[in-house]
Amino acid sequence: MARFVFITGGVVSSLGKGLASAALGALLQARGYTVRLRKLDPYLNVDPGTMSPFEHGEVFVTDDGAETDLDLGHYERFTGVAARKTDSVSSGRIYSTVLEKERRGDYLGKTIQVIPHVTNEIKDFIRIGEDEVDFMLCEIGGTVGDIEGLPFFEAIRQFSQDKPRGQCIFMHLTLLPFIKASGELKTKPTQHSVKELRSIGIAPDILVCRSEGPIPRKEREKLALFCNVRPESVIAAQDLASIYEAPLAYHREGLDQAVLDAFHISPAPKPDLTVWEDVADRIHNPEGTVKVGIVGKYTQLEDAYKSIVEALTHGGMANRVKVQAEWIDAEVFEREDPANHLDGLHAILVPGGFGERGTEGMIRAAQFARERQVPYMGICLGMQLAVIEAARHLADLDDAGSEEFDHEAGKKRFTPVVYHLKEWVQGNHRVERQQGDDLGGTMRLGAYNAALTKDSRAARVYGGLAIEERHRHRYEVDLRYRDALEKQGVVFSGMSPDGRLPEIVEVKDHPWFIGVQFHPELKSKPFAPHPLFADFVRAAKENSRLV
Repeated sequence: MARFVFITGGVVSSLGKGLASAALGALLQARGYTVRLRKLDPYLNVDPGTMSPFEHGEVFVTDDGAETDLDLGHYERFTGVAARKTDSVSSGRIYSTVLEKERRGDYLGKTIQVIPHVTNEIKDFIRIGEDEVDFMLCEIGGTVGDIEGLPFFEAIRQFSQDKPRGQCIFMHLTLLPFIKASGELKTKPTQHSVKELRSIGIAPDILVCRSEGPIPRKEREKLALFCNVRPESVIAAQDLASIYEAPLAYHREGLDQAVLDAFHISPAPKPDLTVWEDVADRIHNPEGTVKVGIVGKYTQLEDAYKSIVEALTHGGMANRVKVQAEWIDAEVFEREDPANHLDGLHAILVPGGFGERGTEGMIRAAQFARERQVPYMGICLGMQLAVIEAARHLADLDDAGSEEFDHEAGKKRFTPVVYHLKEWVQGNHRVERQQGDDLGGTMRLGAYNAALTKDSRAARVYGGLAIEERHRHRYEVDLRYRDALEKQGVVFSGMSPDGRLPEIVEVKDHPWFIGVQFHPELKSKPFAPHPLFADFVRAAKENSRLV
């Protein structure tokens, strides 16, 4: 039966609870334990699927088709454990489930209340799969004191009491601000945060304190005394040059040992950190730098493309180079010559997105990459726009467009090279969607298989002819225009197993030009870079010698 670690946060948000959770998971794995990580979010959205990237950042997608918080991406990247639908839940989903049960009469006419009905639903969620792993790490979103988080805090308090003594511990992440004027590291915000946590019945076993520098012994002892934890359980979380230093940094601070001590596990297995030492070496000792332009719609917020940035970093590690991302707003190209911004870049990447804004700029970026022989990767929308660009400029379809944004723009006449997908096969059943359906959960989501063309670049990159990748989209490239495009060297090198849906296109006689309908960035890890990103950065590295 699993031991449970509940990770909470205080003082301010965005301190790195997700990173701390992921690093702890990696350290427990290094000691030979199995782990699973979960995120419990207090917001009322059912999931982040319909939230703006500016509002929430990236939406991470699991193999089984869940749209989740971007922290699950950290969990996967650090542990290699594929996330599932049961690893992410929000207040919205909890309340939806409770209300569905009430409408069905499951509660036998009782008055429905936060306690016990909502808290019981949260506890039932936490219990899922508890017999599968040694440790279950559960991160609670938000900060202690937030009114919307109270049901979750109450649920984990109850849960710890339901379990045998010693099976649950609490780890609290706080901020130690440094006041430059007085030259002091202040512990009072952490003290108040712990006081707030204790007032709702939760006493932290471990304090993880985010700070700009080391925590002096005097401050550690003060925190231990006033927050009622052992001095060795006060862990410093200092600012790092790379998130991939976190497992080694937390190990040096003794986080994994503190967790094992809290569970009274002795003697503790020794960790094997060879993988993370190699990762750190590749991060800190690159043999060059390549510049990759990311031409997108949400470039003002890097978290909107979090997995892409990390996958590029992994590709750089595979090639012993540092990848320098150049963020470019696609709308700029609708007013200016792309060459003003793209000249000198070693590769160009156009990521996914929704809606019309910026799409003409992305099309011009794809045209620049194709004509100038610059390595290009198009992901989801980036693939569709590359196909539209080729249809316009190579296949004489001057009015080529997409049902997605050309309908939005009110165009009466256009050739729908990209169309709204209304039905597809998932597993052994057919899925049907209409254009007017609710947006949430109506996309082609999760892992799907694809068959690659023999001797294609994609097949060489993957080293095989059968792949499985994660999707998140509503629109598809129309195969009616395949022959016209392939005559011009735009090859459909990856297809769904039934041959109906394009998965990969590539341009012949080009150093590296691949568009994919799926999201390969979601499966990349620092110790196992995705082959597409590894080869894309390799091509950028070769191009850097020519530019």
